[in-house]
Amino acid sequence: MREFNIAVIPGDGIGKEVIPEGIKALEAATAAFGIQLTFTWFDWSCETYHQTGKMMPDNGLEILKTFDAIYLGAVGFPGVPDHISLWGLLLPIRREFDQYVNLRPVRLFEGLASPLANKAPGDIDFYVVRENVEGEYSNIGGVQYPGSDNEVVVQQSVFTRKGTDRIIKYAFELAQQRDKHLSSATKSNGLYHSMPYWDSRVEAITADYPEVNVDHFHIDIFCANLVRMPEFYDVIVGSNLFGDILSDLGPACTGTIAIAPSANINPDKTFPSMFEPVHGSAPDIAGQNIANPIGTVWAGAMMLQHLGCDDVHDVMMAAIEEVIQRQESLTRDMGGIASTQELGDAIVAAIGNHR
Repeated sequence: MREFNIAVIPGDGIGKEVIPEGIKALEAATAAFGIQLTFTWFDWSCETYHQTGKMMPDNGLEILKTFDAIYLGAVGFPGVPDHISLWGLLLPIRREFDQYVNLRPVRLFEGLASPLANKAPGDIDFYVVRENVEGEYSNIGGVQYPGSDNEVVVQQSVFTRKGTDRIIKYAFELAQQRDKHLSSATKSNGLYHSMPYWDSRVEAITADYPEVNVDHFHIDIFCANLVRMPEFYDVIVGSNLFGDILSDLGPACTGTIAIAPSANINPDKTFPSMFEPVHGSAPDIAGQNIANPIGTVWAGAMMLQHLGCDDVHDVMMAAIEEVIQRQESLTRDMGGIASTQELGDAIVAAIGNHR
């Protein structure tokens, strides 16, 4: 019997609707493999902020340290500024637990139509490896003379040798396991210091992976190419900002961002890693019971894979593939009429076919 303790933070908006479906799928998939998952729920959210002035308690990180992994729904809701909600919960977890890898797979499934012309399953199948704890998402900076005509805003980016090298190496290792093709996102023609430095570290590390084919694209043409020829890409590595942009654009090219998962990984496993869907809290559809839970289920599969349960991951992915291909229980974003729970139930039923 393998046992894992999972911290569950449904968070805001549709996070509260899709997390129960993810847990339903996780329990169904692990049942036949001698795996016991114990879920501990935490109601840390923007609602918590309204009540207490904090997104999570002062000892929240100490509490989370004791778990094997964190399963997150979404963060953010109208009434709480985004920089408050993110810097009060999501970003402290990523940074304090050194979850420096943000890994986001992008794939066009059989049964989904891409909004891109003439793209078929197999044409879109790549990973975005995003640096997750430094880069452009820094809180270094400030505002001087606020409210006056002389108002000055300074926002600093931070690129360290350690942080830059380790994310690039992670991407190279992943590329080496796949098609041996790595694409680096840069903007060295506009950002004078940070991106030439990034490029230089990619070039330096390339020497250690002679079998990997490496190319570089400025972020603007990278976005254009991702729409024009997504089949070209296999493993993409980018800074915090550029990785964030590309890992939203990528799944949009597959038909719906709602199926995209995200893993915030501490590769050394010195702290728990965190797994979440990419779609965010989607307050415009919250409470309507139409949210797509596939991104959450897929994130749960990545969580089990990270914990060493590859067999469970494979079963969950096979179930997702089956449900999408059948097209009988899809939510509105995929052209269906199913509710959140109906799609979740269909995935659970499909899991039973693959255990």
